[in-house]
Amino acid sequence: MRKAVTLDEARFELQEAVLGEIDYSEVITDDDLKRLVECHVASRAKEMRWTSSERVWLTERVLAAFRGLDILEPLLQDDEVTEIMVNGHDQVFYEQGGRIYPYPYSFESKERLEDLIQMIVSKVNRSVNEANPIVDARLPDGSRVNAVLPPIALKGPTVTIRKFPAKPLTMNQLVERKALTPEAAEYLQRSVREKKNIFISGGTGSGKTTLLNALAQSIPDGERVITIEDSAELQLTTISNLVSLETRTANTEGKGEVTIRQLIRTALRMRPNRIIVGEVRGAEALDMLQAMNTGHEGSLSTGHANSVKDMLMRLETMAIGGSELPLEVIRRQISSAIHLIVHVSRMPDYSRKVTEVTELLDLREGLYQLQPVFVWEEGEGGGELVRLGHAQKAG
Repeated sequence: MRKAVTLDEARFELQEAVLGEIDYSEVITDDDLKRLVECHVASRAKEMRWTSSERVWLTERVLAAFRGLDILEPLLQDDEVTEIMVNGHDQVFYEQGGRIYPYPYSFESKERLEDLIQMIVSKVNRSVNEANPIVDARLPDGSRVNAVLPPIALKGPTVTIRKFPAKPLTMNQLVERKALTPEAAEYLQRSVREKKNIFISGGTGSGKTTLLNALAQSIPDGERVITIEDSAELQLTTISNLVSLETRTANTEGKGEVTIRQLIRTALRMRPNRIIVGEVRGAEALDMLQAMNTGHEGSLSTGHANSVKDMLMRLETMAIGGSELPLEVIRRQISSAIHLIVHVSRMPDYSRKVTEVTELLDLREGLYQLQPVFVWEEGEGGGELVRLGHAQKAG
């Protein structure tokens, strides 16, 4: 443990030494920077008795401080790591295989972490400061970033990075991982091809975006698809006629904001066959429902909820917040717009599974009529997704 601390201290000293030699009046190439770092590491290696692996580690970490995400770079390069959580400059955790572990390295100061946050958000034309201390952004590889600054974050700057695989998972791969059964996968793929409007619900980190990416691969080629997201993270690599739209926060003067509601309305003028809203959180739910009800069949979206019935209630609340329409009208909009709700859950063993697929039928006496098609049933082996076929009321 002591050796790791010593290497960390050496890394900080090397960063300062390299920084002192960089002439910012001239552009320094990656090769020149690497040679400069290697020179400083080599000059101290004999005195410090570093092994060859330690020299490589120091070189990579110092380079990452200038060109990458500093100490987070190894976690970003590790395909097994799915989430990175920075709870302040001196406390970092990461998720791997569904479990969370402490990271043995930390940032040298709060200021260094703040500089890193500013670098990330500036690359996607966003800003974060004391007046606007919360920001969503993304990395060049598509990873989603959320950052919160003091005074909102009491322990110092906070960063959460949700990583995504280089290639989106396919339905077959989800079946191999036992996220759903082959029968359920075939049913959902057929539903996409038949242009049913599908809504995916689930909790944080339950796999909503992963499933959305996999389902979108069943969209026939030749259809025009518009995606709308707060922070672009969808990977729709199989769609050729694709337009991706992303919201924009207001600038320091409070101007220039572009909301999901505005983007949905814009998308309707772009002749889409399908509209995909990455996630609905508020009043834009009504615009999404109206888009689904005006000829844009086969549209997809996701939302946070603990169950299918909970998702329906949340959609009602969000849609009412965006209009003065009575509840009865909102319910008719929901029941006619959405054909299927797919609920995904994070299980006690940290796996992510589809736990319910439900058809939404016409209202009866003002109540939703739900027809569960697949439901998760607990059993001795841990449970399984089974096929059903009977309707039930949801108030």
